[in-house]
Amino acid sequence: MFELFTLIAGPCLLEADALNVEVGRQLARISSAVGIPVVFKASFDKANRSKGDSPRGPGLTFGLEQLGRVKDETGLPILTDIHEVDQAAVGAQVADVLQIPAFLCRQTDLLRAAGETGKMVNIKKGQWMAPEDMVGAVEKVRQAGALGVTVTERGTFFGYGDLVVDMRSFQRMRTACGVPIIFDGTHCVQRPGLASGSSGGDPEFVPSLVRASVAAGCDGLFLEVHPDPANAPSDATNMLPLNELEPLLERVAAIRAALAEVGEAAVPGEAVAPSSAG
Repeated sequence: MFELFTLIAGPCLLEADALNVEVGRQLARISSAVGIPVVFKASFDKANRSKGDSPRGPGLTFGLEQLGRVKDETGLPILTDIHEVDQAAVGAQVADVLQIPAFLCRQTDLLRAAGETGKMVNIKKGQWMAPEDMVGAVEKVRQAGALGVTVTERGTFFGYGDLVVDMRSFQRMRTACGVPIIFDGTHCVQRPGLASGSSGGDPEFVPSLVRASVAAGCDGLFLEVHPDPANAPSDATNMLPLNELEPLLERVAAIRAALAEVGEAAVPGEAVAPSSAG
């Protein structure tokens, strides 16, 4: 899995079935149109919200039922994040990829529990960690028996209100960890704590950072998308409008094709996409 340049995309938080499935259908259509495989992502619980009264999602049981419906309706593989050891085995009954949130990327028991499911595991790099620091997290998951591991770069803290993307990180992490490196183009434009105590964001910078990361050699993308971000219950200030995704991916495909001409990257469509089976 993830031998092919892949997009992980979907809303931050699971909402009504109609919205979840419609986003999934649009992602499946766009995937076919631009030739880039897509893994649908959404969270059943946002356990690290800035405020205690912020919406957290439908919870584990109903959330997995919702993710299963997206999978059945669209045929897309599914990614969701887990926050507790007990969620790993249950989440693996539906999800094809389990994700470890950035704030939990050094939690040994959680990493091992995810790996022991035998599923793919995507680890978000902590905003305070150097690229080479992710070697330990990757090895914990590998040794536990994961099908495969990816690491996602989502920016590094700078001061108290900004995240900065070091474009050297993709090459450094790939060399150190020996796994595909994904770029999170939406969380990296967050402004932590700058929206009345919640995370703000600068979504206008998403396209330029995505283009730069692809040129710098990332192995895939992570983008939270929504048909109406301003009214989303989570990450409203940094998600990419769904109608802007296809033209952005067309530019991504063009950049990768140009790199392939000079031997810097594979053209999308040359390898096997992640399977939704199991």
